[in-house]
Amino acid sequence: MSEPTRILAIRHGETAWNLDTRLQGHLDIPLNASGLRQAQLLAQALVKGDDIDAIYASDLVRAHATAQEIAKAVGQTVTAHVGLRERHFGAFQGHTYAEIEATQAEHAWHWRKRTPEWAPPEGGESLVALHARIVHTVDDLAAKHPGQQIVLVAHGGVLDILYRAATRLDLQAPRTWQLTNTAVNRLLWTPQGLSMVGWGDISHLDSLAKDESSL
Repeated sequence: MSEPTRILAIRHGETAWNLDTRLQGHLDIPLNASGLRQAQLLAQALVKGDDIDAIYASDLVRAHATAQEIAKAVGQTVTAHVGLRERHFGAFQGHTYAEIEATQAEHAWHWRKRTPEWAPPEGGESLVALHARIVHTVDDLAAKHPGQQIVLVAHGGVLDILYRAATRLDLQAPRTWQLTNTAVNRLLWTPQGLSMVGWGDISHLDSLAKDESSL
């Protein structure tokens, strides 16, 4: 039996659209100054931990730039993977939560209720399709690294799926866990699937909070 693969699953640093509650989806939004600093603090924390054998990231710039900070710190390179992209939100992309509620009420209802088979209009991705994509991608990447530790830098929707997969929660179960920018989430992968080790470690951001409180 092969050894499990240890996974550090990380959401990208903050963007201006995160602050605006504007859906990014597949749109390529860069990190803001705070997001870049979060990524740098994350990298400093990871370089003090266990060895990292590979770094994979969504090819969208907010995730890839976060991964690049880690790579520089630990002496690795980043492999971009389109399978780690955020959910495609179709016509919702570029709009705030309030705008979606005001202009697309029927679709917004399905979004709030997490209707598994529903997809946002104009090419959006259903939760069922997202789940299949993420689990397939992680299975493919983790299987290449038995007994090793890898970093996956992705997006809030991706991390939500990983949490559900590791805890065997239904796609419609209400979310009670945090998806904080640059939080470190620890998982184990075997051919039987994912399991949870730890979730939502943001201790590396303590110094950022102190810096901001002094402004």
